[in-house]
Amino acid sequence: MTNFPTLDPELAAAVTMLPKIDFGDLPAARATFDALTGTLLTDLSYDGVDLRTITAPGLDGDQDVTIRFFTPQNVEGPLPVLVWIHGGGFAIGTSESSDPYCVDVVRALGLAVANVEYRLAPETPFPGPLNDCYAALSYVHAHADELGIDPTRIAVGGQSAGGGLAAGAVLKARDEGVVPVAFQLLEIPELDDRLTTTSMTEFVDTPLWHRPNAILSWQFYLGEGYSGPEDPNVSIYAAPARATDLAGLPPTYLCTMELDPLRDEGIDYALRLLRAGVSVELHSFPGTFHGSALLETAEVSKRGHAEALDALRRGLRTLAPAS
Repeated sequence: MTNFPTLDPELAAAVTMLPKIDFGDLPAARATFDALTGTLLTDLSYDGVDLRTITAPGLDGDQDVTIRFFTPQNVEGPLPVLVWIHGGGFAIGTSESSDPYCVDVVRALGLAVANVEYRLAPETPFPGPLNDCYAALSYVHAHADELGIDPTRIAVGGQSAGGGLAAGAVLKARDEGVVPVAFQLLEIPELDDRLTTTSMTEFVDTPLWHRPNAILSWQFYLGEGYSGPEDPNVSIYAAPARATDLAGLPPTYLCTMELDPLRDEGIDYALRLLRAGVSVELHSFPGTFHGSALLETAEVSKRGHAEALDALRRGLRTLAPAS
C-alpha cells in the first residue's frame, strides 16, 4: 500500500492488521469479509432490543425479501423507522453483519430499524438487489400499523454499496410517488459506475476498497449486458450519480472519507442535491479511508458515528430515550 501522509495516526497504527479484500477472487472476498464482520457479532448483546424476522413479497414475482426488524423494548409506537441497507460492493456481506449498527441505532434513538437482506451480485445483478430494497421499503410503509411505525417518518440509509442502493431506492420512491421518504442517510455511498473522479482514478491501492475492486463491483452489479462506463442504458436507480434531476428528494446526510475512491462521487452528489434545492448535510472526514469506521476506538470513528446518529435523530425528529 502506498504511504498516505494524511492518514490519521490512530488508523495508521491499525491499518496493517486489516485483511485484504480482493474482488478478483470473489469467494475468498466473501469469506474474508464475513470473518471480519463476524468478529463484531461474537459478543454483541441485544439487551433492550427486540429482533424478529419478517418477509416482504418480492417485486414482480421475485422471491420474498427477508428483513431483520429491530425495535426498542418497552417503548410505545408509532415509531420512526430506518430502512437500512448493508454494504459490500453489491457482491459480499449480509444483513446480519449490520446488527451492531442496528442495535446501536435502536438504543440511542429509540426508533425501529428494518435491516434488508438483498440478493447479491453477480448471481443477481441489477435490478434484483435494488428491487429487494424497494420491496422492503414498500412493505414497511404499507404495513406501518401492524409494525407499530409512523409512515410519515421513514428514513432510508446505507453504507458503501448499501448507500448506493439506498439512494437508488429513494429515487425510485420519489418517482413512484407511493412511499414518502422523510430522510436519507448515505454513508460513503457507491453511486457512479463511470469511475472518472479524481479520487477514483488516484486511489488504486487504498485499504479495504480501491479502484480495481470498484471496477469489478460495477461489472458484477450491472451484469453481462453492461458495456462499460460509456453505456447509455445504465439506470439512474442502479447508478444514482447518473440522475439528471435530483429535485424533490428528501433531506440528506452524506459522509465521505478522505482516502476513499468513492469520496468525490459522494461529494459531487451532495453538491448536486443542494443545487436541486434539497437540504443536505455533508461531511468528509480527514485522514480516513473506506471502512475505517470498523476501527471503532479511533476518535475520528467515534465522531463520525455520533454525527450520523445525530443527523438521523434530527432528520426523523426523534428524541433520545430517557436514560
